[in-house]
This record gives sequence, C-alpha cells and structure tokens, in this order.
Amino acid sequence: MQQTLSHLLSEAETTPSARLAKLETTDDTLTSRAGLAPFVRYLECIAVLPLIGGILGPVKKHAKGVGLGEFLKQMLCFFFDGSSRSLSYFDQLVQDPGYAAAIQTPAQRMISSHAVKRFCRALGLLGAGLWRRMLRELFLWRLHVEQPALIELTLDTMVMDNDEAPQREGATPTYKKVKGFQPLHLLWQGRVVDAIFRPGHVHSNAGTAPRKLVADMVHLIRRRYRADVPIVLRIDAGFFDQENFACYDEELRIGFIASGKLWAGVKEKAAAAAPEAWHRFEKEKQVWDWTEFEYGCASWGGKKYRTLYTKPRGERAGEQVLLEFARPENVIVTNLAAGAKVLAGWSPELRERFGDGAGIVAGHHGRGADELPHRGLKDFGFEALPFTRLAANRVMYYLMVIGFNLFESYKRDVLKDVVAVGTYATTVRRQLVDLAGKVVRSGRQLVLKVTRWAQAQWGLDRVWELAAAAPVMVRRTG
Repeated sequence: MQQTLSHLLSEAETTPSARLAKLETTDDTLTSRAGLAPFVRYLECIAVLPLIGGILGPVKKHAKGVGLGEFLKQMLCFFFDGSSRSLSYFDQLVQDPGYAAAIQTPAQRMISSHAVKRFCRALGLLGAGLWRRMLRELFLWRLHVEQPALIELTLDTMVMDNDEAPQREGATPTYKKVKGFQPLHLLWQGRVVDAIFRPGHVHSNAGTAPRKLVADMVHLIRRRYRADVPIVLRIDAGFFDQENFACYDEELRIGFIASGKLWAGVKEKAAAAAPEAWHRFEKEKQVWDWTEFEYGCASWGGKKYRTLYTKPRGERAGEQVLLEFARPENVIVTNLAAGAKVLAGWSPELRERFGDGAGIVAGHHGRGADELPHRGLKDFGFEALPFTRLAANRVMYYLMVIGFNLFESYKRDVLKDVVAVGTYATTVRRQLVDLAGKVVRSGRQLVLKVTRWAQAQWGLDRVWELAAAAPVMVRRTG
C-alpha cells in the first residue's frame, strides 16, 4: 500500500504539463454566475417586470438613478443567486463586470446597497395591498398555465426567526419562543399565493384577516379562473373556529379539512364507537386505526361536522404495536361527506375521493408536505430581515416571496427536464447557477459561452430555449 501511494505521488510530481507555473490576469469578461442568464431571459419573456411596475406605479427617485424595473430585476437575481444575505453584497457586484453581463445589465446601471435602501424605504410607503395583488396575479397566471381541475389550498403561518438580529420594529416573541415575524400564508402547490406580513406575537387566527384572506382568494378564483372549480382548504388546529367553518361551508361553499382539538366530548365519542366502526389505514410502514362520527361544540348552536378520529397502531413491518397510552390521537373535522352540498357539481372521482373516510385520512396525514413551501422559502431567501423599520422589511419580505414564486415557476417551465420540482434552491444554485461563463461580442451580438461539459451535463441549450418560450403573464380583468 505504501509503495503504491509513493508511486502515485511520484507520478504526480513528475507531471510538469499539469502544474501551474504562475498567476496572471485577463481582460476577458468572465462570470461565475452564468446560470443567471437563462433566468433573466425567463423574466423578460414572461413580462413579469412591466406587470409589477404597473401594479406598484411610479416610485419617486433621482433622475440619474435606475428605474423600478431594473431595480426589481436585480433584486430578483440577488435572491435567485443566493451567494450572500447581506445588502453590502450589492457593493461588490457593482465592481464585477462579469456579473453585470450575466444578468444583461450595463455596468453603470448596477445598483448599490444605498440604492436598495432608498428603494425599499420608498416602496414601504405603498403598503401591503399592492404586493398582495402581485402575488395574486402570479397565482392566476399559473392557474391559466397549469389548468388544475381541483385547487387545494393550505392556510398556515410561518415564523421568521430574528432572535440574533438587532432590534427590529415588529420583531416580537412568537409561539416558537424566538423573536421575529409571523406572516400568514395561503399556499398552493409549493408556492405562497397570498400573504399578510405580521409581527411575531400575532397568532394564527387573530381577527378576521384569515377568513377575509381565504374569501378574497376564493372570489378571485371564481371570477378570473373558473366559477365551478372545486376548492379544498386545509388548515391546522390554530384555525379551529366555528366562524371559520361557517364561512367556508355556508358562505364560500368550499371544502375544508381541519385539524381538530382533543376535547373531552371527542374522546367520549371515539370511546363509544363499536369495534366494527373502527377501520385500518396503512401508508408505507405506518398503520392507523380510525373511526368517524358527527361532532359539534356546545357553543356551535347544534351545528355538527363530520369528524374522523385517528390513532396510530404502529409499524406494519414486524407488527410493532404501540401501547394504548403511547398512541398520539388526531382529530380531523371536515364538511366533505357523501351527499354534502359542497360536493354538488364535482366530478364523480372527486366525490368518491372526498366522500371516503380513508381518503380524508390519507390526505390529512400528508399535511407534512404542506410545510415544505416554508422550508423552501427559507432556503431560497432568509429569515433575519435587514432593516430596522417594519415598512422596509415588509418590502424585502414581499420581494423574497415574489422571487420564490418565480423560482418555483422557473423550475416547472424551464428546468423540468433537469431537476425535480421539489428541488430546493441551494441545490439548483450549485448545479445550474454557479457555472463558469465568458461573455464575448460576435457579429454585433453579445454571446455567453459555457464549457462543453456544462452544456452536455445540464442541457443548457434546451434550458435557454425553454426560457425564451415561457408563457407570458397577461393581466386578465374580470
């Protein structure tokens, strides 16, 4: 072994052709972020920047400064790049002609950290309504592109940990025992389709905002996508409230699946269920026992909803059974049941799926996937926001969410043959953004050249073509 290692070392030492002799500089325009170029091309082809600018309106700025569209493009590239979470990174990029060439911006129009601060302060005066309208426009765009026959939404909050950051306005204690912010999110297929930026101490079901958020989105879907599309909302126990249920069931006529609470009455109902009323549900290695009944709290005025009570039996492999005291029970409350009014007009397949108790249990036990957009958003952006004032941090937050939604759409439209839809931003950056490139002028055109290996490995010519053929965002009225 020692002789073999010595032989290899001696071979390495006697290979002068592979040894670097010195270090020199070049005037060529080189970039280590060649993968940003298709993303910028994608932004241009879907025409998202003019749409955002039209919604936000004119922003007062210095006559010599860059416009809103250029600022938005560079901010979206900043998030997509993900190399730094500090605003001072913009001051480094100003001095990098290769980066400017990769994002197709003249070097003199690159923004500094001071410009970012000025824009965020100015945009902070606009309030949250315009940013939320932008998120909804992105959602409607994807609905018309993907044409879903069923829309399954999830209402949830996300804690943004700012505990280690200096004092921030609105960064207050959260239920996770850290100081930060706790925005309210409406999620759909891995994206945040509407959001309310809130201080950390505001709990999930505070005020009427959660109901109004859902109601506004349902009305928007029915007015500008399809009036008859089935809609199902998933919520956790933080939104367990009769007023919420009544709004979803009677006013909006949508289905809801909610995590319930283990009240004494629920346990009594489950304990009184006959042995033949219990069913078994198996998923991979896990096994649950479940039964169903109708239940309503005393304060609900006699109103009852379909309730499913589940408890894990253990692992199927080897029949490892949990003892009774170690079985964490779960309660599911829903208005989806065979013959329910909300199912009228739905397809037979959907009525069978949601009418079957096993289907409800299966969907609810998959709620862990509903948390993945939050993990993806934090991986794409950051939790500790950079500004002291709440309004400026709100701008940074909404820019991050918009960038995340565009990143998710980019994966589906452009990178669908290269990476899986669920791939996190860090992996995409390392594989498809951190690419060496050279920008040259040829035939009165700027050309980005990459290595043959990168082209063959990732099919970058196909990525470039798909970026140019992406569906354009059209602001539909109605």
